[in-house]
Amino acid sequence: MLVVIDTNVLLRLFGRRVLYRELRDALLHGKLFWAVSTEILLEFEEILVAKVGQETWERLRQLLEFLSLRYGTVCHIEPTYRFQVIDADPNDNKFTDFAITAHADFVITDGKHFAPLATAGHKPKPISPTEFISRFLHKEDD
Repeated sequence: MLVVIDTNVLLRLFGRRVLYRELRDALLHGKLFWAVSTEILLEFEEILVAKVGQETWERLRQLLEFLSLRYGTVCHIEPTYRFQVIDADPNDNKFTDFAITAHADFVITDGKHFAPLATAGHKPKPISPTEFISRFLHKEDD
């Protein structure tokens, strides 16, 4: 399964307080394909450095490299078209444009403004981390 992770979720996966441990563990063990683009990585860097420091960003960057080399589960893809699905927060179109181009299954986000993606007629659907964990990452599935 190919997922795009919104920055608001990323902060809760690798920040000071891990809220979505099952999701983080699935990524760490190569059980999910994680799609990223240069634009998304730049946002991750900007936000992580500002909120939790340069060291955390460096650890995440190294983790992405490790996952790519070890499991081949990090997919670096560049969007080829701007779909402009989100009106409420146009800055988040980088995630929807990318998810559509990458043919991702889900955009994992806590952002309510991603709702238009659900009915935009494209493959990726927005899903909260809690719902994603509940539907796809139950401990009994391990």
